[in-house]
Amino acid sequence: MSIFLDKLLDGAEVEWIHLGGLGELLRGNGLQKKDFTEAGVPAIHYGQIYTHYGLATTVTKSFVSPDLAIQLRKVDVVITNTSENLEDVGKALVYLGERQAVTGGHATVFKPGKLILGKYFAYFTQTDAFANEKRKYAKGTKVIDVSAADMAKISIPTPCPSNPKKSLEIQSEIVRILDTFTELTAELTAELTARKKQYNYYRDKLLSFEEGEVEWKTLGEIANIQRGASPRPIAKYITDDVDGVPWIKIGDTSPGSKYVNSTSQKVTLEGAKMSRILNKGDFIMSNSMSFGRPYILNIKGAIHDGWASISGFSETLNSDYLYHYLSSDKVQSYWAGKINSGSVSNLNADIIKALPVPVPALSEQEKIAILLDKFDALTNSITEGLPREIALRQKQYEYYRDLLFSFPKPNEVAS
Repeated sequence: MSIFLDKLLDGAEVEWIHLGGLGELLRGNGLQKKDFTEAGVPAIHYGQIYTHYGLATTVTKSFVSPDLAIQLRKVDVVITNTSENLEDVGKALVYLGERQAVTGGHATVFKPGKLILGKYFAYFTQTDAFANEKRKYAKGTKVIDVSAADMAKISIPTPCPSNPKKSLEIQSEIVRILDTFTELTAELTAELTARKKQYNYYRDKLLSFEEGEVEWKTLGEIANIQRGASPRPIAKYITDDVDGVPWIKIGDTSPGSKYVNSTSQKVTLEGAKMSRILNKGDFIMSNSMSFGRPYILNIKGAIHDGWASISGFSETLNSDYLYHYLSSDKVQSYWAGKINSGSVSNLNADIIKALPVPVPALSEQEKIAILLDKFDALTNSITEGLPREIALRQKQYEYYRDLLFSFPKPNEVAS
């Protein structure tokens, strides 16, 4: 146990108590998305806990009718029971709203007793200690489930259980410290959202041209557009050989990244010849899943048929200018409109070739790109700007969270 935590406890003992002994657990039932109404009784669907909420909320995204609400579980702390992955099972949401909220199936409602705070428990569910406990009770393969009965068996570190008042005081201080880090991250995230809106505004403004102001060409007129190719069976051509050619997959890209810098796999020279080999500075775009997101290659490599490539444009287009143009809302909407028209199912080469592109002088393209690069770094770069600061704050939060929950278990004390 750390000196910091030892000082916080000030001599108070810690007992690991089963969750079922700290409050009441009730399995939810009912509630489907089709039951949502425009207004009514606040309602929390278990699926929203994965995607919409953080640790706590005072308002709900959805509502149900008063008649249905009577049949559903009233909310204190909601714990997810089911997910496609173990990480999301057991995720806790504390409801702090003034109006009573309800929840439905695939969730357990935890009603804390006099020895535990809902938020303290919710923070504990984010620790490795809780993850290791729930892993013992997880059932299923494609769908993972931890029942309310099994959730009740998970042990929770409870400071000073013989003195409920002191116990809650210690828990409150732990919650206060972690809330501080959470609020700082939330403020930075809100600022990042505002910066992204600002970046999108200036990008669209800088890339909008009056009629006759610049020359317009189709991308196919000024660049070479090709679809990737896959040697099959691909497993035959994967190699660890030092002379292997980088094999570029979706997993080799990262959110917010402008470049592809490395790959996890290589293919043999023979396999690369049956694929599409690109050079550093060429563009790739996914033509199906997450279609239209551009990346610039920082390496020479081979691409499979899930990618489209753009090359041979350097005499007409600045690569950074092209990157920002292809990333713009206007172009992304253009791709979506073509694919969602019903006549095609992916971003094929013909669609990409037909994209209209404004072509100002290269010197003007460079000026536009420099300005937009600065905004892009502030809003998307994981090595600078707000994303980096948010990542550092998150690490700091995780460090103190783990420190504050580093209570030794009885067998650890004995050893």
